Amino acid sequence: MTIDPMTADLLWTPPLADPAPRDLCTDCGLSRTADAKRCGRACQFIRPDYPAVERAVHGRARDSARPDEVFFGPFRRMLRGAMKEPRPGAQWTGITTRLGQRLLETGQADAVLCMASDPADPWRPRPVIVTDPDALARCRGMKMGHAPLLALLDSARDRGHRHLAVIGIPCQVYPLRVLEPDLGLDSLTVVGIPCSDNTSTEMFHAFLNLLTDRPDDVTYLEFMHDYHVEMRFKGGGRKRIPFLRLPISRLPDDFFPLTCRTCVDYTNSLADITVGYMGGEGEQWLLVRNARGEEVLDLLGDEIRTAEPGGAGKRQGPVKGFIANTERAAGGLPVRGMPDWARPLAGWLMPKVGPRGLELARSRLEMKAAETVLHLRRRHPKRMKNMIPGHVWDLVEPYGVLPRAGERT
Repeated sequence: MTIDPMTADLLWTPPLADPAPRDLCTDCGLSRTADAKRCGRACQFIRPDYPAVERAVHGRARDSARPDEVFFGPFRRMLRGAMKEPRPGAQWTGITTRLGQRLLETGQADAVLCMASDPADPWRPRPVIVTDPDALARCRGMKMGHAPLLALLDSARDRGHRHLAVIGIPCQVYPLRVLEPDLGLDSLTVVGIPCSDNTSTEMFHAFLNLLTDRPDDVTYLEFMHDYHVEMRFKGGGRKRIPFLRLPISRLPDDFFPLTCRTCVDYTNSLADITVGYMGGEGEQWLLVRNARGEEVLDLLGDEIRTAEPGGAGKRQGPVKGFIANTERAAGGLPVRGMPDWARPLAGWLMPKVGPRGLELARSRLEMKAAETVLHLRRRHPKRMKNMIPGHVWDLVEPYGVLPRAGERT
């Protein structure tokens, strides 16, 4: 990998080994380290034990007496928020980047592991070790593609970093937390980003080509809370596309890999603080999970405004429809499409009567849980017993998706 000499010490990436060939792998980077065998006990897609790791990280597992913890994992409080002065180039207002900066500025971290854009392709993620707060601004914005962040763990240790912060997605954070006791760190702070679906950078470029005749000019893409995809372009200009108008039927079957279709941790439940948008009603959605997460959020002081999150609409109908279509797709049958004449009406109605805010987030968690069960049942039934945590079964039980013999421990 070519390193820009102007940023070599600020956004530093060592040469990366090739990943080990593995089934159901998102290339979190662990297989690229000197001890690739650690994947066997640390991978989210082999034999995850969320209750045990939640207890190790948060002091307790998710509490079924607090219903939203079944959906979102352990948390002390949930908020919606925004930076009072949004950062230029941020995906939303820059909360995640600013948290990383404050950790470096206050000396609570001597390095941040996160993702920058590859110099040759702004959409391709490149794992970096960042030691200068200002350099984190170059890590803003969404990237698409497999991102071997944990490949940098050994390099961070070899460079003498003992107070580490990591900004990562769930399939990176789970193995990181499993290995945390063995890393020899004095402190580890995890800022989690929710993630439900990823694809390769090449596939993402093909998707952009279907959305616009100016794919090379797109600088921003986000799936918004109001059932639209928003794109922004070089030189100004925006385009918003209703979800129901997206060319999903023209995407290849493997656009979303099976790992993403069977992920059980959209909300990054093992982070100290999760920063997303799904439950934020147009702002960012914060889940402060433990005492460390409280301390991290406090670093922003009065730079951030926060409020209680809300929700509206009913999720049961959309979730039932999603499950029915997923059952058909997982069984190799054609998915029933909505007639073109009805799409504008449905697109107009969804933001008004569909689930919004926390209800939208709950619906997405139920959809992901059903997707996990149905796709594993079709493709890897013998893995279900080990791969599916109990809380996933709890989420799909109200919809009649029940474990069969041998599927649940």
